[in-house]
Amino acid sequence: QVQLEESGGGLVQAGGSLRLSCIASGSNSDINFTGWFRQVPGKDREFVAGISTISTTTSYADSVKGRFAISRENAQNVVFLQMSSLKPDDTAVYYCAAGRIGDWRFQEDYSYWGQGTQVTVSS
Repeated sequence: QVQLEESGGGLVQAGGSLRLSCIASGSNSDINFTGWFRQVPGKDREFVAGISTISTTTSYADSVKGRFAISRENAQNVVFLQMSSLKPDDTAVYYCAAGRIGDWRFQEDYSYWGQGTQVTVSS
């Protein structure tokens, strides 16, 4: 089992920055990739960014390319999501997720989820 805990959400003005953190504990050897998703009420959860555990490969949704950056520190079992040039449309609950096999973009391929952290961007 793997437990994930997000932190770093909050309220920020448009154009500002936030850094989200995801700390993993438990059987981390089960994880081959970690992703960030976000969800707003009434809409499906959407992929934001993903990163491999064993390489430097990353992937981003088109809506955040050039503004968000995902990184990791394996020694501390932490994955970060640096968000810059934030827009009101980025307002959502952000979830960290981890998986072993599958396509990073699809939430069905993730086995473990955090509780989420709220990000609110004011205009």
